[in-house]
Amino acid sequence: MNLLWKIFFSFLKIGAFSFGGGYAVVSMIQKEIIQDKGWMEVKEFVDIVAIAEMTPGPIAVNSSTYVGYNIAGFLGSIFGTIGVILVPTVLALIVSIYFNKFKHLDWVKWVLKGIRPAVLGIIAAACFTIGKVSFVDLKSVIIGVIIFLGVYKLKISPIMAIIISGGLGFILYGGFFV
Repeated sequence: MNLLWKIFFSFLKIGAFSFGGGYAVVSMIQKEIIQDKGWMEVKEFVDIVAIAEMTPGPIAVNSSTYVGYNIAGFLGSIFGTIGVILVPTVLALIVSIYFNKFKHLDWVKWVLKGIRPAVLGIIAAACFTIGKVSFVDLKSVIIGVIIFLGVYKLKISPIMAIIISGGLGFILYGGFFV
């Protein structure tokens, strides 16, 4: 039971301080789960992030569910998920009540302008961390560049990007060009 509470409080902290959502939370999970707690290896975590990206729902919730399950089974996934959503849910309720009353104030605009570039920096750090593990050879770099250009320039959907990258992985790693 002690491990379940550790999972809960780890993800509670992640949920409480992961402003920017989405990929911004990935670097926080990586730091907490791999560096601080040592509950899993980077390669395992990258696989979990890939699965979390492919499944419906927010990446923070999916990641916490999968990581919790990986560490402590079904109850670990429950404790991780509740931990990561508790604080943001409460904050979203509070903000939704008061934001329209205060959004015109200069100090609110200043705070939001300061948070935006910080979120970009957090996302970039997560991309760099995951990139070090994901780009293992020239083939993986080619897949990454193709998908980046497809999403960024051609505006293909994330679902299509995943399908294409899976197909490229099958072709490049499945024996056709080994």
